[in-house]
Amino acid sequence: MADPNWANRTIWTADNLDVMRGMNSESVDLIYLDPPFNSNRDYAAPIGSAAAEAAFKDTWTLSDVDLAWHGEIAESNPDLYGIVDAAGLGHSKPMKAYLIMMIVRLVEMRRILKPNGSIYLHCDPTANAWLTAAMDCVFGQEQFQQVIIWKRTSAHNDRLFGSVCDTILYYAREGATQNLDHIRVPLDRDYVDSFYRHEDERGRYRAGDLTAAGERTGESGEPWRGIDPTEVSRHWAVPRTGAYADYIVRFLPDYLEIESSLARLDTLDEAGFIHWPAEPGGVPQLKRYLDASPGQIPGNLWDDIPPLGARAKERVGYPTQKPLRLLERIILASSNPGDVVLDPFCGCATACVAAEKLDRQWAGIDLSPVAHALAHTRFQNELGLTSFSVTHRSDIPQRTDLGVLPSYKTHKHTLYGRQEGLCTGCNTLFPFRNMTIVHILARSRGGSDHFDNLQLLCNACNSLKGANSQEWFVAELLQRGIRN
Repeated sequence: MADPNWANRTIWTADNLDVMRGMNSESVDLIYLDPPFNSNRDYAAPIGSAAAEAAFKDTWTLSDVDLAWHGEIAESNPDLYGIVDAAGLGHSKPMKAYLIMMIVRLVEMRRILKPNGSIYLHCDPTANAWLTAAMDCVFGQEQFQQVIIWKRTSAHNDRLFGSVCDTILYYAREGATQNLDHIRVPLDRDYVDSFYRHEDERGRYRAGDLTAAGERTGESGEPWRGIDPTEVSRHWAVPRTGAYADYIVRFLPDYLEIESSLARLDTLDEAGFIHWPAEPGGVPQLKRYLDASPGQIPGNLWDDIPPLGARAKERVGYPTQKPLRLLERIILASSNPGDVVLDPFCGCATACVAAEKLDRQWAGIDLSPVAHALAHTRFQNELGLTSFSVTHRSDIPQRTDLGVLPSYKTHKHTLYGRQEGLCTGCNTLFPFRNMTIVHILARSRGGSDHFDNLQLLCNACNSLKGANSQEWFVAELLQRGIRN
C-alpha cells in the first residue's frame, strides 16, 4: 500500500480517468461514486442556485467515447469485453458506450483501492444489471457484499410500479472495515410492538432466557427457587459481560462483583430484573429493556433516509444531489477516522462534506468547473468552516509509488524482445534501429517511466501518437486502416 500522492481536501476539475491514472496504487480506503446512470436525460441546475453552472449530459453514443477504450478492454480483459459486447447486442449501442466509459474507470478504481478497501457504486435500474456484471468481473464476484436499495422518493405518477428506488452496489475486499455499531438505527416499530410487550417502571421490555443449553455440575446447574434447569438439560446463564451487563450495572453498581450465579439471580430478582410468568410453575426469564437496546444494523433496504426537501439547508440546486445522511452512513460503515475517501464523480461534493464532517481525508473529481466552488460554499454553510481551504487542481498527479526508476531509454532491448520486434501501433515488424521508446500514458498526462508504461513504436506511429492518449492513438490507427 502507498500513501496518497495528493493533498487531503483536494478537488480536481478534470477527467477522472486521467486523474486516477496518476494516483498511487492502493492508496484509497473507500470509494463512493454516483456516476451518470445512462438515463437518456440532460441535467441542469436551476438559475440562481449555487450550482447554476453545473450541467451534464446523461445520454451516450459510441461517438462520445474514445473508440480505443473498447479495444483496450478487449486486449486486457476478454471477460469484460464479453460484457460490453453483450450489452451492445442484448440492450443497445448507448448502453455499450456507457459501459465502455464506466469499465475503464472501474479498472483504475480497483488499482487505487487498498487491499482491504470498499467501493459503493450508486446507480438506478437503467444499467444496474450491466454494472453488476462489470463489477463482478473487475473486483471479483467473491468481493460482492450486497445490493443496497435506497428509497429516494414516494410514488408520484400514474405509471404502474413507478421507480422510487436507487441501487447501491457494495463490494469490499478481505479484511475491509465494517463498523456495524456506528450505523445502528432504532428498532423497527412493528418489531418493538411484537417483542417488547411488557412494561414496568423502567420501561418496555421483552422476556429473554435466563438459561442456556447444556447441563453443568457447578453452581449454575443447581436448583433456584424450586426450579432445576438440569431437568431440561440446561443451566443458569446470567449476564456477566457485554452491553446488557453494563446496563444492569447502571442500577446495581456492585453487580459484577458478585461471584455466585445463584446470588446474582437473587440480586436480579430483588431489583426487579426477572420476569415471572403469571401461570404457576412458569420458568423465570430475564427482563431485557428496550432502553438497553443498541438498535439494529440496517438491512439492505434503506427507507429511513428521505430525499432532500426543496428547502433543505444542504440543497444547492445540483440536479442529482444526494442527502448528506446517506453518505454519512456509508462512510461510517466502511472507514475509520483518518482513512482516505475518494469520490470520482463528486458533483456538489456531498461525499467530501460527509468525509470532512467525520474526520476522514478525502478527494473529489468532477468535470464541472463549479465543483470546487460548490464544495467551498458547502463547507462554509453546512459545517461553519469559514477559514476552510479546498485545494483546487486541474493537472494530473504524478505517481510516487513506483520507486526510483532508471532512465526509460534503458528498456529498449527488453521491449524489443517482449514485442518480438513488432510496433505496438501498426503491428509491423521493424529493425531495432527503427524503433523508438514511447510512453503509453504521456508524462504530461501523469504517465511514469515505469516499464509497464513503455512501448516501442516505429517512427511513423511515434509521430502520429505524439502526446495524445493511447486510446486516441489506437482509434486513429483503426480509422485510417493502419491497424485492424
